[in-house]
Amino acid sequence: MLRIGICDDQMEARDALRFQIEKVIREGAEQIVYEFSTGESAVRWLEKHPGEIDLLFLDVEMKGINGMEAAGQIREFDKELCIVFVTGYRDYVFDGYKVDALDYVIKPAGAERISEVLGRVREKIFDNRKENFVFKNLEGTYRISLDDISYFFSDKRKINVVLNGKDEKEAYSFYGKLDEVERQLSGAFVRIHQRYLVNPGQVAHIGGESVIVDGRELPMSRNMKEEATVRLAKAMLGGDRP
Repeated sequence: MLRIGICDDQMEARDALRFQIEKVIREGAEQIVYEFSTGESAVRWLEKHPGEIDLLFLDVEMKGINGMEAAGQIREFDKELCIVFVTGYRDYVFDGYKVDALDYVIKPAGAERISEVLGRVREKIFDNRKENFVFKNLEGTYRISLDDISYFFSDKRKINVVLNGKDEKEAYSFYGKLDEVERQLSGAFVRIHQRYLVNPGQVAHIGGESVIVDGRELPMSRNMKEEATVRLAKAMLGGDRP
């Protein structure tokens, strides 16, 4: 599912863009899920809901913080979101590269141009999907880069996703089994304990009974120690995931 957001401070502009997008999106596989009337509201919402949308059409000329400023703030916490600027002026096009914008469209955007942009978005997202972890909970759907995940840990029926530099209290959680997460990641992460699945790229030290992951000491069980140690050491020495 390709989930699309629109941010423009003018309702007429949002309606016009939505109309053109709805002409070319793939029914059942793509949909417009959120609309924002200010850059501030888009930034606040996206920071609280990482991975909830895949593509944001972002107007450049808005009151308050403009589209460029909003994109800069978004990039501080989300490097993966596809941002496409919508503008009435070509002068802003080159500024888009500073915030890693995927593309831009000039108002009024026609269906043909929107279709071209969506083609680029699909290609990028599908090519990178294997590098992301996607899960659902009561708050929505999340898509998080594997490089941003420090480790997973299970707590009863819940799986917790701990991000780099974040405390376990700030972890995202969803119902599931760690065995299923391990299979889904196809060996990209290493199981060190019945409750812990770690990102080898975040392991700083391998001890006799524990490992240091992103500054936190996690236990390593006896029955998983031998295989985990080999795989983690190989990843640390080679600089790649096992």
